[in-house]
Amino acid sequence: MQAILDATASQGEPIQELLVTHGKIPTLVEELIAVEMWKQKVFPVLCKLEDFKPQNTFPIYMVVHHEASIINLLETVFFHKEVCESAEDAVLDLVDYCHRKLTMLVARSGRGSPPEEEESQESTPIQELQKQAELMEFEIALKALSVLRYITDCVDSLSLSTLNCMLSTHNLPCLLVELLEHSPWSRQEGGKMQQFEGGRWQTVAPTEQPKLSKLDGQVWIALYNLLLSPEARTRYCITSFAKGQLLKLRAFLTDTLLDQLPNLADLQGFLAHLALTETQPPKKDLVLEQIPEIWERLERENRGKWQAIAKHQLRHIFSPSEQDLRLQARRWAETYSLDILEAVTPERPRCAYCSADASKRCSRCQNEWYCCRECQVKHWKKHGKACVLAAQGDRAK
Repeated sequence: MQAILDATASQGEPIQELLVTHGKIPTLVEELIAVEMWKQKVFPVLCKLEDFKPQNTFPIYMVVHHEASIINLLETVFFHKEVCESAEDAVLDLVDYCHRKLTMLVARSGRGSPPEEEESQESTPIQELQKQAELMEFEIALKALSVLRYITDCVDSLSLSTLNCMLSTHNLPCLLVELLEHSPWSRQEGGKMQQFEGGRWQTVAPTEQPKLSKLDGQVWIALYNLLLSPEARTRYCITSFAKGQLLKLRAFLTDTLLDQLPNLADLQGFLAHLALTETQPPKKDLVLEQIPEIWERLERENRGKWQAIAKHQLRHIFSPSEQDLRLQARRWAETYSLDILEAVTPERPRCAYCSADASKRCSRCQNEWYCCRECQVKHWKKHGKACVLAAQGDRAK
């Protein structure tokens, strides 16, 4: 939270400096991949255990949320090139992680947009937790896209193995073309165009639709770096498949887009030249190649143990006593200060009744905002039941 506040205020960024000075970027990358593996290998097993009937799902939600916290922090600090350099060999694992997330994003776009967070009276706490995890997975993938774009800013200083991983092993330029084609962060809903921004789907006014979204911009900048940086151009082998994929970009390079990102005129020239050149056969001239090792090592060490890990964690971690739960709740309340959270939010709170700027919060549940007492009274008929349930949940914690 402090890193985001510092970045927003455009002041000195002590969090980024501390992470670099103490060599903590590789630690964060390993933690990120460990939680990703836990969510894929242990969480589904945990949810299927017969005796998994937690009275409170908040402890397990914090683990699920841990991946989102780390990728948010990495997105904030990777803006600085020295952070990418301090990641050392772990940047290869981070590129591999981002590739998994973007591949999932492309695959998901064929199944429609992700579910929205909705209140449901019928769903169990576990089903609600699984729904939250699925929505969070979509947002994590979008953050991974931003992290990958910042890594491509340093493409000329990356190791040969990392460059080979990006351009040959994963063929990221072709994957980015797929993302632009499907644009999973945009959708049509009720005849209106919506974009996913600030953690939710927002309707885009017709006058704003030609404007380049932040996520589309990240993809274009990453493509520019991977195709036009001197080091990448000498390393990228453009096969007939890659040529066919890359030439799809010409349809997107409109005058409106070039007005917003003038540098893409160079990319347009590159594509015009590419259309006239012969393709190259696949080649692999790297004899000794470093490969991502964190995912492979964690999977090798724990293969066949996922059921045992789930049972152990259920018994010792996710079934806390009332006293342990109270201690955890106190720590979380101290950590996640409401004042800091409000400063981090991208926009001012809105009145739940009339949508005007709000400055007063419901004193009972602390969830809803209002501009005045009258709006709170008018909204009580709709808000009352949820307010009572939320207050009871807080007391239980």
